[in-house]
Amino acid sequence: MARILRMPEVAANAAEAVLQGWSVTENSPFAASDVIATIETEKAVVDVEAEADGVIVKTLVPEGAAVEVGDPIAVIGDPGEKVDNLDALLADMGVAAAEAVKDPERREAPDAARTAEQAAGGPDTGGTARSGGHAAGPRIFASPLARRLARQAGIPVEEIPGSGPNGRVVRKDVEAAAARKAAEAADREAATIPSPTPAPTNVAVRAHGPALAPAVVVADRTHTDTPHSRIRRAIAARLAESKRTAPHFYLRGTARVDKLLDLRRQLNDGGTTKISVNDLVLKAAARAHTLVPAMNVIWTQDAIRQFTSVDLAMAVATPQGLVTPVLRGADRMTVTAVTATVKDYADRAKTGRLRQDELEGGTLTVTNLGMYGTEEFAAIINPPHAAILAVGAARQEPVVEDGELKVGTTMRVTLSVDHRPVDGVVAAEWMRTFLALVENPVQILA
Repeated sequence: MARILRMPEVAANAAEAVLQGWSVTENSPFAASDVIATIETEKAVVDVEAEADGVIVKTLVPEGAAVEVGDPIAVIGDPGEKVDNLDALLADMGVAAAEAVKDPERREAPDAARTAEQAAGGPDTGGTARSGGHAAGPRIFASPLARRLARQAGIPVEEIPGSGPNGRVVRKDVEAAAARKAAEAADREAATIPSPTPAPTNVAVRAHGPALAPAVVVADRTHTDTPHSRIRRAIAARLAESKRTAPHFYLRGTARVDKLLDLRRQLNDGGTTKISVNDLVLKAAARAHTLVPAMNVIWTQDAIRQFTSVDLAMAVATPQGLVTPVLRGADRMTVTAVTATVKDYADRAKTGRLRQDELEGGTLTVTNLGMYGTEEFAAIINPPHAAILAVGAARQEPVVEDGELKVGTTMRVTLSVDHRPVDGVVAAEWMRTFLALVENPVQILA
């Protein structure tokens, strides 16, 4: 029996997601657990799997379209099922406004769409109109997202070659055309400049999003604008909310890490898995949570929620922005297991293939800028976590040992804490425990 497939809520409190692509074409069968479609959330790319065998009767949403959670995206049926009158079926299912589902642009601005249709003498076919309401050329197929991006880039969609089915213009086509336009503008500008000049200081270029496609860029002689990606908007919203609602306080500490570096060398000596300093820091943080369980909490509206398992998030920088996948049960993981998980997360984060469930949960984030030479910094708490640990570089410095001045390797860390679920004494106890573990790292392996 035919039924509606709706946009799932793959991320908590998500209002919409982008349908990145269909894995099964219309009238093609699929089996249970087959991937039907791929959708893009603010931070991850998620595969939608079939719950049972069936067939795609009709796709209602084009690739690249932003769809509200719960909206229809396809009609699916039992294996071999066919539908003769799709419009009647949709009406019976309560999806009367089929065109509004197929074309989100019309749903966003129905009055403007109707005005355009009336001016053209009928429904908009995607082509250009001459005076008198006659089409100027063949119908141009383009996804709603592609049309919006083309307008932002100032490129007529009719001038963009389409690479989608039946020559349909999709997002990557617009991005490629915008990149060509920006390159041509840069070439023209370079031809008018007799000698090299410094780059403008107000250039702000950011990657487009987790799909790893080139950004749509709007450029002129003085600046470059790249539209905010979904992940950049998510980062901005979450961190602004954190600063507004979570009263931050900060603890700073310095640890001798000579023994930690020696342990790392011993573990890597002859081993196939190369353990990093950050892997050992993650283990130390997990162990500190076990020893100071009052830090393994989050704030909720009704209670302070304490966890029995230690789940730690790790900050991973990607071309699209920062993501924080979670190491589940980090307190029970071996160091080599932590290393393998961290590498897997980092590799998949760069290609936008982290699952949504891998980005949820945890009570503490560990962020490390030591590999960039940063000595010390303070980070903003990643909600709903209670704290974030900022780790600086290991550096040789003068230290006092038994009353004598010596050269030692030290590392500075800053713990940002949400004062709602965690008091200063608890955070100080956790910091003391963590520093002791780093300075005596054999305990990390216990």
